[in-house]
Amino acid sequence: MPYQKPDALTKIIFNPLIRLATNLGLSMRGSRVLAVPGRKTGKIQTTPVNPLTVDGARYLVAPRGETQWVRNVRAAGGGELRLGRKRERFRALELSDAEKPQLLRAYLKLWKMETGRFFGGVSDASPEEDLVRIAPDHPVFRIENA
Repeated sequence: MPYQKPDALTKIIFNPLIRLATNLGLSMRGSRVLAVPGRKTGKIQTTPVNPLTVDGARYLVAPRGETQWVRNVRAAGGGELRLGRKRERFRALELSDAEKPQLLRAYLKLWKMETGRFFGGVSDASPEEDLVRIAPDHPVFRIENA
């Protein structure tokens, strides 16, 4: 599945509102602002993300697929999660497709209202084979403190 661009409502209203709230220190169910240097310009790029915690480990899931933030995190090997004035630098390790199904299920259970439409009809209640099928379309990174 190719990158799914945000619609105008998301781009103009929802993402800026979430970014503003997060910049003010208000987290929407764990949301953060991801800050990572652009791979071509080196300029810091920011976007709202929904970190996921499973069994004490933390992850970033890309519901929209091969986004710019995914490419930038790959190139930089990490980034920074922001909530208000708090800054948390992290290293990122991209997971194999075989490691993703359990995490995609957990992500969908927590965030399906906001991002479920990007998973091709697969939900947290879908059979394992559906999660295996969509795993290549959704990059997942384990994040560790830098």
